[in-house]
Amino acid sequence: MSEPTAYGQTGTPDDVPVCPRHPDRVSYVRCQRCGRPVCPECQRPAAVGVQCVDCVREGQKSVRQGRTIFGGDLAGVGERPLVTVTIIGICVLVFLGQMANPRLTNEVAFVPYLGDTEPWRFLTSAFAHSPRQLLHIAFNMYALWVMGQYLEPMLGRARFAALYLLSAFGGSVMYLLLSFPATFDDMRNGDYGSWETAAVGASGAVFGLFGAFLVLQRRLGRSAGPMVATIGINAVLGFVVPGIAWQAHLGGLVVGAACAAVFAYLGRRPDGAGTQRAGFGLHWAGLAAIAVLLLVLTVVKYAVTSSVL
Repeated sequence: MSEPTAYGQTGTPDDVPVCPRHPDRVSYVRCQRCGRPVCPECQRPAAVGVQCVDCVREGQKSVRQGRTIFGGDLAGVGERPLVTVTIIGICVLVFLGQMANPRLTNEVAFVPYLGDTEPWRFLTSAFAHSPRQLLHIAFNMYALWVMGQYLEPMLGRARFAALYLLSAFGGSVMYLLLSFPATFDDMRNGDYGSWETAAVGASGAVFGLFGAFLVLQRRLGRSAGPMVATIGINAVLGFVVPGIAWQAHLGGLVVGAACAAVFAYLGRRPDGAGTQRAGFGLHWAGLAAIAVLLLVLTVVKYAVTSSVL
């Protein structure tokens, strides 16, 4: 026959409730959600009573995460900008590879006359830099770090990565659109023009981040005066300093601004209470439309050029 035990319970010593996570700890407090015993270390305050850490963790999975106005995860605000750091790391590794093997630059640089047969160059060029100009990569990585810390948490990692890649692609496409094969007279004079001139650097993508910053700041009602001045100075340098592909800067700036306009103005609809809720799925449709437009412009450019040659 069983005898009375403490707390008015009856049973044998084997019936004493213990915490599932800590079997050596007796607990007569139970989780309000799963009903299992829970020791003080595993207890978490709930609206009524306590819950165990397992139930709290499971409940957090089903809770809809908060979003920024542009689709970023509020839980990621304040964390390390992972995509930005990854891009910087790739660029540094490629730069070291270029210094170790000069042929690498020729393999990844964007050259208009090679783009139709080696299309990867449209993007790989945005991760390479001039191996003879340390300031080239230093400025781009600094600008990427500054803009990435601000934009990546606001947009979320996936949207920020798409912004960078589309801006890089847009810079190469604009470089292609404004390049033309050299005439016979030009070639006789040793001038082959930009059609056969390689371009490398993350500048097009960085200018895309600049353009996105301008649009998003305007959407938020914030000032962007210093950035306007920075873009103006770099625009002038593109025409004054030789060897700078201002076409890529222009293309990145335009595409980055277009992507930001998608984030800022698409996918917003009023709910029943009259407030605004974001349908962020339309963002990806808008980005896809920009990518398709860039592809069409590329195909048309090569088609027209090949018909003339």
